[in-house]
Amino acid sequence: MEMRRFNDVAYYQVGIARKYMRRHNLTPLQFVERDKQYHILHFLEVGYEPFHLTGDEGVLDELDEIVSEQLTM
Repeated sequence: MEMRRFNDVAYYQVGIARKYMRRHNLTPLQFVERDKQYHILHFLEVGYEPFHLTGDEGVLDELDEIVSEQLTM
């Protein structure tokens, strides 16, 4: 991954992670545990191209759906 894209993705991941933690009242440690289980940061990296053009609320809703779906498996 080129350095510019790497930085853009990392910056985006941090921003969405902070909003996700606020939405779910999580500490950073709790977020890390949830990320280990549901691969949230990887999902944001893979989907960066379409996601960064989408509003943050839409991305957060998508993350909630993915976590919810994995809980029911």
